[in-house]
Amino acid sequence: EVHLVESGGGSVQAGGSLRLSCAASGNTFSWSWCLAWFRQAPGKEREGVAAFDSLTGITYADSVKGRFTISKDNAKSTLYLQMNSLKPEDTAVYYCAADPLGCSLSSPSGMDFWGKGTLVTISS
Repeated sequence: EVHLVESGGGSVQAGGSLRLSCAASGNTFSWSWCLAWFRQAPGKEREGVAAFDSLTGITYADSVKGRFTISKDNAKSTLYLQMNSLKPEDTAVYYCAADPLGCSLSSPSGMDFWGKGTLVTISS
């Protein structure tokens, strides 16, 4: 059993910042797994934002490079997504996901475990 619980979403104006957190737990969960953030905007498909993979390192979607930073604190069992210089097009439900076999930002369907998401709304 693996549990992923996101928090930190909210409403901010364009140019602002938010930090999302994902608390991970479970008797089969390991911090060596691939951990990632995905998002889904209204009427759009789920897309990858950032991933932390022990084999491939850290990857970001082109749309967030230079603005978002993914990090993790193993001692706190928490994955983070620091989001700066937010834009209205960043508005979406953000999901934390994990997979023991690795992950790709272009393949959300390949992730085994998901949180329920946290809503981020950016106003212009």
